[in-house]
Amino acid sequence: MQGDPAPAQNVVIVGGGFGGLYTALALAEHRKHPPVLLIEPNDRFLFLPLLYELLSGELRSWEIAPRYDSLLAGRGVAWLQDRVDRIDAEAQRVHTAGGRSLPYGRLVVATGAESNTFAVPGADRHSLGFRSLADVERIQSLMADLKAHPRPLQRIAVVGAGPTGVELACKLADMAAGSAVIELIEQGPQLLSQARAFNREQAALALQRRDVRLRTRTQVEAVGAETITLGCHPEGDTAPHSETMAVRAVLWTAGLGFRPPRIDPAPACDGRGRLLCGPDLRLHSHPHLFAAGDLAAPFDPDAVPGEADGSASPATAQVAFQQAPVLADNLIRSLRGEPLQPFRWNDLGEMMSLGIGEASLTAAGVTLAGPAAYQLRRLAYLTRLPGRSHQLRVAAGWLADWTP
Repeated sequence: MQGDPAPAQNVVIVGGGFGGLYTALALAEHRKHPPVLLIEPNDRFLFLPLLYELLSGELRSWEIAPRYDSLLAGRGVAWLQDRVDRIDAEAQRVHTAGGRSLPYGRLVVATGAESNTFAVPGADRHSLGFRSLADVERIQSLMADLKAHPRPLQRIAVVGAGPTGVELACKLADMAAGSAVIELIEQGPQLLSQARAFNREQAALALQRRDVRLRTRTQVEAVGAETITLGCHPEGDTAPHSETMAVRAVLWTAGLGFRPPRIDPAPACDGRGRLLCGPDLRLHSHPHLFAAGDLAAPFDPDAVPGEADGSASPATAQVAFQQAPVLADNLIRSLRGEPLQPFRWNDLGEMMSLGIGEASLTAAGVTLAGPAAYQLRRLAYLTRLPGRSHQLRVAAGWLADWTP
């Protein structure tokens, strides 16, 4: 009588963003790594921290959006251009939109985040996001049209004064060159509520120099085809009130949502929809499943209440960079039946783009703003681009463009 088939000893990674791609590349660095399959529907990886420079024309698309087949060539990592619809955790198989059913030994869910408009009426239909090459092209077309057909009091509303909203507002103001007013709308009492004080101060100054109108304590109530309705809650004796403004466009950066593929049986999630996992990034309820990047919500059930959880970390590219080698090692350890290692996030600092040719950064006790910070930020991200060969190509391109 024939026995059951041996369990699969491969690794399948669902999602080719920072968490997924960098884990695949880290696995490829191991001499005897298991077979690795990356499933990602897009044909290009997108280095999101430099998307602002692509928008403003300071960088080119090939530099921040290399093709997956180029990045993975010769690395022993297969890429399937498809989308995962369902993960059968009991049978250890993934089912794709293209009709494939694929086995896995270990699986990484790294499908990232998407814009969350919080059910604001009209926001899904009438606002633009800023998370894809298509978004960049739409915004570039908008800015070109604004400059080619100037009209009085043209406005662009940017919703959310977090890092994305602030960086985007500064770039747009420089690109508009006076052809449009940029309105930056924030529900909370201040911009960059989670940022370091130096970067917050530099951002406020950068917005003031560009005449970006920052509206705090202001909630978006509705978005129309050419209007935005705001609920204003000012400090002091002024009563709350609503205001409807004419706008050429609304750019939504106010929040992120998390919707991983369907997993059966359903895993434990946090209140935002992220997958709960241990410090080793393995899902609590599924020993063969791991999470990476924005979608991972590490939680240590043995942590002492009131003490800082060393596994806790923000949903940023910096975290995904650091997770990748630890996760790759744990995947191999898991297949071998060896103990897994915890991921511990090391805060390396904070960098922000603040307009064309300017930035602000705080790292290792150093604070810097202006053109020098802009160059250091570019060099720091150059070392984080995926793959040594791509880093060298980009560096060569920058040297060719450099004029003393």
